[in-house]
Amino acid sequence: MKLAPFGSWKSPITADSIVADSIGLSSIVLDGTDIYWLESRPQEAGRNVIVRQTEDGKISDITPIEYNVRNRVHEYGGAAYTVLERQVYFSNNSDNCLYVQDLDGENPHQVHQLTHDKTKRYADLTIDPHRRRLICVQEDHDSSDLEPLNTIVSIDLTKTDDMFVLAGGCDFYAAPRLSPDGSRLAWLSWNHPNLPWDGTNLQTANVINGYLSAPTLIAGGANETIFQPQWLNDDSLYFISDRTGWGNLYCWNNGKVAAICKLDAEFSLPQWVFGMSTYAFVGKHRIVCTYSQGGTWHLALINTLSQHLTHLNVPYTDISSVRAAGNSVYCCAAAATQSNQIIAIDLLTESTKIFQLSTKLDLDPAYLSVPQSIEFPTTEGTAYAFYYPPTNPDFQPLLGEKPPLLVKSHGGPTAAASSQLNLKTQYWTSRGFAVVDVNYGGSTGYGKAYQHRLDGKWGIVDVDDCTNAAKYLVAQGLADANRLAISGGSAGGYTTLAALTFGNTFKAGASYYGVSDLAALAKDTHKFEARYLDRLVAPYPAQAKLYQDRSPLYFTHQLSCPIAFFQGLEDKVVPPNQAEMMVDALKAKGIPVAYVTFPTEQHGFREAANIKRALTGEFYFYAQIFKFQSADDIEPIGIIV
Repeated sequence: MKLAPFGSWKSPITADSIVADSIGLSSIVLDGTDIYWLESRPQEAGRNVIVRQTEDGKISDITPIEYNVRNRVHEYGGAAYTVLERQVYFSNNSDNCLYVQDLDGENPHQVHQLTHDKTKRYADLTIDPHRRRLICVQEDHDSSDLEPLNTIVSIDLTKTDDMFVLAGGCDFYAAPRLSPDGSRLAWLSWNHPNLPWDGTNLQTANVINGYLSAPTLIAGGANETIFQPQWLNDDSLYFISDRTGWGNLYCWNNGKVAAICKLDAEFSLPQWVFGMSTYAFVGKHRIVCTYSQGGTWHLALINTLSQHLTHLNVPYTDISSVRAAGNSVYCCAAAATQSNQIIAIDLLTESTKIFQLSTKLDLDPAYLSVPQSIEFPTTEGTAYAFYYPPTNPDFQPLLGEKPPLLVKSHGGPTAAASSQLNLKTQYWTSRGFAVVDVNYGGSTGYGKAYQHRLDGKWGIVDVDDCTNAAKYLVAQGLADANRLAISGGSAGGYTTLAALTFGNTFKAGASYYGVSDLAALAKDTHKFEARYLDRLVAPYPAQAKLYQDRSPLYFTHQLSCPIAFFQGLEDKVVPPNQAEMMVDALKAKGIPVAYVTFPTEQHGFREAANIKRALTGEFYFYAQIFKFQSADDIEPIGIIV
């Protein structure tokens, strides 16, 4: 074991290996005995590919090379494909159009175009086999002067120019779900200023001659969030509601709503994307589900007759995209030392079968830092985080040296840090950094009251919690007070910039497509988040002064530490001018600043070369600021002083 300063340790977890051997996994769909999922491949410029495993165990790509299965409804997309009887329907990212593949046809790679208007986007695809049509959410961008128009539409599969609106009039729609016999449709809707985790309406309507009749409000409202409506049979509609302060399961039957399982836990997720699933039916009286307590996800079975919940003994702490068939549950699953995987769990034996891994990188577990769930005091009670100690079996630090600490502020801010294996985090810890991933007030998974801690206090509560996480670890002797950095993307980028501007705890930071001017964001963002700040800050422009008071851009005179900015130039969620205004201000003041742009990236980086450039660029930046020698040969980024 070698003696070496923190930050200078040589690690087998390289940026090249991370991007070369890693893919994203999501969106499981079951069709008979076939299993489908979506792979996001940085090595193919972030292209999304539908992959299938057939009953004989053969795994193959379904999507032809010229297509990218993605939609940008709400800009974030989701539920971009569906399958029935080996007919694959999908949205193509480059033109927003819908396509179909017949996998049993003479040429299964032949793709037929269903829609042709590139100004219209489609998500949450649902097949209506009774009427040979698709039912889906449509977002119409036909008029550049107005907000896009969101509706639920019907698309005739025999003559796709035959399209009509099934439900309209609300600002947003999601989750159109048809009863098994096709006689009823359920769906979610909500209006500005709400986002889907603030309050949604769940409605059903009879389907008569293809149209909706007599819509009925089942649950929801301005302050009740409904998640994942799903039909068990033609009469029973299940869903998750947070009416008690926790997202729990309910059932609507014969005009009455009844709780299925009451637990101080979250069965739901914030609906940033379409098609998320945390539960599935296993026969008539059992539900397999995943729920979160204390930031950790668990898998369980619920008997709907007794309402008894039985915990399943599986080695995973992060579970999503839950589907079921027979006695098997299919899901995406991960743990602290296991990357995300597509798996099947036999509910009788609790044995696991792995179909695909998000990384093929074969790592010695000794190099992996195992997160520790911590609670720490903050301005308003207690906050939560995952702490990762520096870990590398080949090195030990210099006597008396404390490690540099990287504080991670997750995006959203309505989201949560995960404890699953993240090779980017391990990149830092295996080189001698400590990392703390903070679930600040406003994070999901800890109940509605904790989520609402951020209401009206974005830029205050989140900053206090990230700052106090760093101070707590310094007090515990686990971090060097003179080498504290904070980093975050999107909303986490705003928290990062606010912490660096309005406090002096951190000595450096990195903002990934982060917000510097709240008023600019309120005036120049997409429809989905156009009124997001009403709740997080205050209504705009009525409270314009408050927006300015919370915006780092107007207080650059208080800055005294270096910042690196990483920005996609095609970003419509946080436009590049948000970063550029801050960079210009830092240049004028003479504070070291780096600005790294990616011309083809949007909100979040998908291309392998860009992911590597951002990761190594941030490490290089801290190496220069904190004066340690990197063990890697890293391409420098420009630091302007």
